[in-house]
Amino acid sequence: MDEPTAGMAPSERKELMQLAAGIARERAIGILFTEHDMDAVFGHADRVIVLVRGEIIIAGSPQEVRADRQVRRAYLGEGLRLRGGHE
Repeated sequence: MDEPTAGMAPSERKELMQLAAGIARERAIGILFTEHDMDAVFGHADRVIVLVRGEIIIAGSPQEVRADRQVRRAYLGEGLRLRGGHE
């Protein structure tokens, strides 16, 4: 799903995410969300993958991702050097 909670009120967002989690458990499937809203990501995800310019910089639990130095640098505007010296 591509940013399914965009424009939703907090109560609607919570309801949608609970519905999606229930369906995933019921059917034993994974659901992939592309999301820029960090509250939605950290509040509902079991696993997070962070990309910067198409490169995976971390994959792990929300707690691991939140604590990662590269994630903080990338999202706080300090820039990030990728392999090959590209910024």
